[in-house]
Amino acid sequence: MPDGQDEYRFVTYETLDDGTIARIMLNRPEARNAQNRGMLVELNDAFLRAEADDQVRVVILGGNGKMFSSGHDLGSKVSVEEYTPGPNQHPSRAVNGGTREGAETLMLQEWHHFFQNTLRWRNLRKITIGQAHGDVYAAALMLLWACDLIVADENTTFADVVGSRLGMCGVEYFGHPWEFGPRKAKELLLTGDSIDAHEAHALGMVSKVFKPEELADKTVEFARRIAERPTMAALLIKEAVNQTVDNMGFYNSLNACFTIHELNHAHWAWVHEGGYPVAQEQDGIPHFKDAPPIVPSVKDKVRADD
Repeated sequence: MPDGQDEYRFVTYETLDDGTIARIMLNRPEARNAQNRGMLVELNDAFLRAEADDQVRVVILGGNGKMFSSGHDLGSKVSVEEYTPGPNQHPSRAVNGGTREGAETLMLQEWHHFFQNTLRWRNLRKITIGQAHGDVYAAALMLLWACDLIVADENTTFADVVGSRLGMCGVEYFGHPWEFGPRKAKELLLTGDSIDAHEAHALGMVSKVFKPEELADKTVEFARRIAERPTMAALLIKEAVNQTVDNMGFYNSLNACFTIHELNHAHWAWVHEGGYPVAQEQDGIPHFKDAPPIVPSVKDKVRADD
């Protein structure tokens, strides 16, 4: 049973095993755990809370409901209220560029809440385990890629559909070439197709694949094993690997690709009346609500249903 539990609105936070394991769960199952602003702010608070707690050695990040996360919230009632001036506008919309105009406001808001948040979680001073299940789409990948280790149930699928559904060149934290490999990254981004947990494991993105009914318990068991390591050793293992990848160009690539992402937004805002910053139906992109189902990437077929 959890040792301690506190309530947020959009995430849950609890500690296990005398406080040595913190478990954070995305908690908007009715919205497929879409990432609205309130969720991201609470998630950052929860991560920093676990980081500050010297009793915590390992942090688990998962999602309640049928899937880990569908990515960014693209227009739920909650999200619209958070964005729109009024009594329910989220306070974060009035700072960090929220009151600026043009491309500057979108760039600064995405830099803070999508890009820098993810980098901060990637560099958290604790070992983190992403617990994936169901569908993991687009910005949901960023949350998992920020984790040191990723586990998944055997029915999990991973896809970034922003190219095929929004005319965008990937999400803000562009880990695709590092996680999928360069050519697989291009294929998945250009087609919007998905890979399953077993292929993700073969690529090295996922560490463990469990049966769905065992996922939660096996993830805690995995976290317990990691928690046995001395905290200094665990931290320096994480730091040595992260610094190695950074020296291979990871950090500079992320910064460069974030700028490309914002250029992509600026292009669509330029060509659309009203400044809508992603592709629309007149651009040859189906509306995301009417888009065809996401299908698996199959090595000997152009389309999975051929």
